[in-house]
Amino acid sequence: MIIITAPVHPVMIETFEKHSMRYLYVPDIDNEELYSLIEGATGLVVATRRIDQKMIAKAVRLEWIGRLGSGMEIIDVAFAKARNIQCISSPEGNRRAVAEQALGMLLSLMHNIRKSADEVRSGKWLRNENRGTELGGKVVGIIGFGNTGSEFARLLSSFDVKVLALDKYKSGYGDQIVKEASLDEILTTADIISFHLPYNEETKYFGDESFFKKLTRKPILINTSRGKIIKTTALIEALKSDQISGAALDVLENEQLDSYNTAEKEMFDFLTEQPNVLVTPHVGGYSFESFYKMSAILLEKLGIADL
Repeated sequence: MIIITAPVHPVMIETFEKHSMRYLYVPDIDNEELYSLIEGATGLVVATRRIDQKMIAKAVRLEWIGRLGSGMEIIDVAFAKARNIQCISSPEGNRRAVAEQALGMLLSLMHNIRKSADEVRSGKWLRNENRGTELGGKVVGIIGFGNTGSEFARLLSSFDVKVLALDKYKSGYGDQIVKEASLDEILTTADIISFHLPYNEETKYFGDESFFKKLTRKPILINTSRGKIIKTTALIEALKSDQISGAALDVLENEQLDSYNTAEKEMFDFLTEQPNVLVTPHVGGYSFESFYKMSAILLEKLGIADL
C-alpha cells in the first residue's frame, strides 16, 4: 500500500489506479495517525512532512519515500538508505516556478513595482521617486547551481547580464553566459546575489555577519531556497547598515507566524515594513504547472509513469 500524505495532482492517483496499485490518499493526516498506519506501507509520498528515524523504523515494509519538490532535509535519508529504502525527490518539477519567482521578485524590487503600486492605491502618483534600475548590464551571483540555480541562469540569459555561479560540488558548467566563480568574486563584484542551496548543517547561516561584511557593491539579495540559509539578524543589520540595497525573500527562518516570540515578531515586522524588501509565503515552487510536474516526475522516477 502507498500512503499519500500531501495534496497531489490527479495524474498520480490515476496512474496508481491504472496499475492496480493500492493507495491511501490522506493529505490531512497527522503524524500520530501516520505512525499507526506506516507499518503496512510499501511506498510513502510526502511534501513538507518530516520523516524521522522513529517513523522509518516502524515502516518495516517500506520500499520507497517520494518527496514532492526539492530538498531532502525533511527525511532522514541516511537512516532510510541503511534500511534499503529508496529516497526520491522531484526538483525538476518546480525549478522553473522557483526561477520565475526569483526573477519576478528581483524585477519588482529594481523597478519599484510593489512600492509604487501601493502608493498609487493610496492616492500618490510619484514618478521620479520610483525611477527603476534596469537589470541589463548587471552582474548576478548565483550560489548553488543545481536545478533552480541553473534554471534561474537560463532565464537571465536574455537580459544581457553577466552570471557568476558557485557550486561546491560541481564543475564544468560554465558557458558563454555563466562563469564559474569563487565566493570572494561573487561577494566583491555582484550587483545581485541569489541563493539556491539545499539546507543542511553545511549551508545553515551561509549568509551570516561575515558574509555581509565582505560585500562591496550593495547587492540585492534573493533567497528562494530555505529560510535558515540566511541568518535573519545578520540580514536585518545588513539592511540597516546599507550593506545590501534590498532583499527578496520567499522563505523565512520560521514560517509558522503564529508561533513567533517577541524577537521574531519584531524582525518580521521590520522586514515587511521596508520598501526595499519583498517577503512572500514560500510560494516559489507552487505554480499550477509545477503541481502537475512534481507528481509526474516522481512517477517517472519510480518507473510507473505512462509518458
